[in-house]
Amino acid sequence: MLKHYRFFISGRVQGVFYRKSVKESAQKHGFSGYVKNLTDGRVEAGVSLEEHRMGEFVEILQTGSIASEVTQIDSEEIHETHEGLFEIRY
Repeated sequence: MLKHYRFFISGRVQGVFYRKSVKESAQKHGFSGYVKNLTDGRVEAGVSLEEHRMGEFVEILQTGSIASEVTQIDSEEIHETHEGLFEIRY
């Protein structure tokens, strides 16, 4: 059964190709959702996944890009369904 989550990622995650890296890794692993910059310097990500794959997705968020440095990841379960490709939202 799919569950739907929103994540808020803090640290050095803007201006370091973080969104591009997350998008590419998430697509490669077959996740549906999005990633976008927030005005407060954090990045938001949304995903629909089977609960047993949560650790795999969090690892993608934690890894980010070579130049990124994730200091905190917060998550919440939501009711928004994500289908199709993983995308960058603007």
